[in-house]
Amino acid sequence: MKLRSLLTLMSLLTFLGLIARAEPLKIGAPAPAVSGTTDEGQTLNLADVYKANDYTLVWFYPKALTGGCTKQGCSLRDAAADLKAKGVAIVGVSVDPVDKQKEFKAVNHFPYPLIADTDKTVIKAFGQSGGLMASREAYLIDRSGKVVYHDEKQTDKQAEQVLAFLNAKKS
Repeated sequence: MKLRSLLTLMSLLTFLGLIARAEPLKIGAPAPAVSGTTDEGQTLNLADVYKANDYTLVWFYPKALTGGCTKQGCSLRDAAADLKAKGVAIVGVSVDPVDKQKEFKAVNHFPYPLIADTDKTVIKAFGQSGGLMASREAYLIDRSGKVVYHDEKQTDKQAEQVLAFLNAKKS
């Protein structure tokens, strides 16, 4: 009986979009040209970031100031100079409000903007379900606005994986 109740609950949550995942963007797909509000309360148009850099890494994380999300962000922070040397701009995204994003950035000394996607516009545009929080993943987008790399579930290895991809691409 307990299993049936659990399955019913999971079905309901999936139906409500709380744990369902939409189809993520595919390699070669155009990246969404959406805007969001940064940790500083400014509007950031992702299409402008794509055009201004060789690559843009848009990384999604479930919740600011939590263990896995902090590891993920610090991985990118610690490799920011190496990523920048390869022409990569970094933008973080979660559904946390501006004040939480600002705190997350300040506590961890992140040298890149964080988008407070409280209305879930950005996460939905990238193929996430729009449930309670963002899914942990990252997209690398080239200057033309095409997705060239996608990964899921990375935490402390996020930067390492992106740099390995870029290094292999240059070979």
